[in-house]
Amino acid sequence: MKQNIIPILMPKWGLTMEEGQVNEWLVIEGAEISVGDEIIEVETDKISGVVEATDTGLLRRCLAKNATIYPVKSLLGVLADSSVLDAEIETFIEAYKIPDSGEDDTEESIPQYMFTEVDGLRVRYADRGSGDSVVLLLHGFGGDLDNWLFNLDALADKHRVLALDLPGHGESGKTIPEPSISGLAKFVGKFLEVVGVPSAHIVGHSMGGGIAMQMVTECPESVKSLGLICSSGLGPEINSDYLQGFVETQSRRELKPVLQQLFADESLVNRQLVEGVLKYKRLDGVDAVLRTLSATLLSGTQTILSDKAIDSGKAILVIWGEQDSIIPVAYAQKLADSGNSSVEVETFDSAGHMVQMERANDVNRRLLEFLC
Repeated sequence: MKQNIIPILMPKWGLTMEEGQVNEWLVIEGAEISVGDEIIEVETDKISGVVEATDTGLLRRCLAKNATIYPVKSLLGVLADSSVLDAEIETFIEAYKIPDSGEDDTEESIPQYMFTEVDGLRVRYADRGSGDSVVLLLHGFGGDLDNWLFNLDALADKHRVLALDLPGHGESGKTIPEPSISGLAKFVGKFLEVVGVPSAHIVGHSMGGGIAMQMVTECPESVKSLGLICSSGLGPEINSDYLQGFVETQSRRELKPVLQQLFADESLVNRQLVEGVLKYKRLDGVDAVLRTLSATLLSGTQTILSDKAIDSGKAILVIWGEQDSIIPVAYAQKLADSGNSSVEVETFDSAGHMVQMERANDVNRRLLEFLC
């Protein structure tokens, strides 16, 4: 491959993605592309995302057509500088083929998901990357480890990354041994023991952030640092109407506007996302889990968990979407104004409660900077 011809490929987001639909090119052929530019919008079977440029150059070819599905690693376009002849680009395009799954692709041999038992409960988790630096990702209320599908592999380039389905969520057992933030924090600490990780950087979203902070109290030796993304536990306010709607709704028509509250861009809530949540909600035991958690943990006002976490002196990164309609971004702004040297704060525009999805590339960069 010529070094000055750069392919734009269909990405693989998450552990199960096999194909994606090109929704729209966000730049035109001939445009000068810089690192970080948003090039193309792709829709997966879970949610839409944006492919960002990882190199600079001219967009010499837009090969992928809108509203068309392509396998992972398909050639969508070509970047090259102006010195590259058109004939060279055509030769490159003609020669390109999607790599066979068995050729030079070690990730194909890595299990997509793994399972273990913690206190007798079956737990699904992902384990990606390698090294001594371990990052543990904790999802929020009603979510699962796929809430990190745009983040897990990006972080795994530099760290070993674990993500689990919390008790009652995803494909983990549909019971919660101790339905409290304290109980869930203890459970996560035991999970780390089971998988042989003495300590990790804990990154939690929403309820997962509250669990992460509580781990500083329950098992402080297991926490290297905290990444809190639109986290619970920083102030009393929470959108109880959203929580009630998530628990109560049982139809696609009713659930879609509830889920749209999670995003600044409501169009990200596609049919596949709604169907996936409905499928989860209809599993045996899930209704009781959601009702117990919402009543116990998130019933209109939150328990403040941040004071002990901040006083611990552990490094803390707080990330928020400025259009979060579930938990106020004001809590992040208050921390930013506090002048506490152990706390870093970053807010992102054009993002709501699921900022790790809507601004995935920015969130990944910020987390990697913090974790280095």
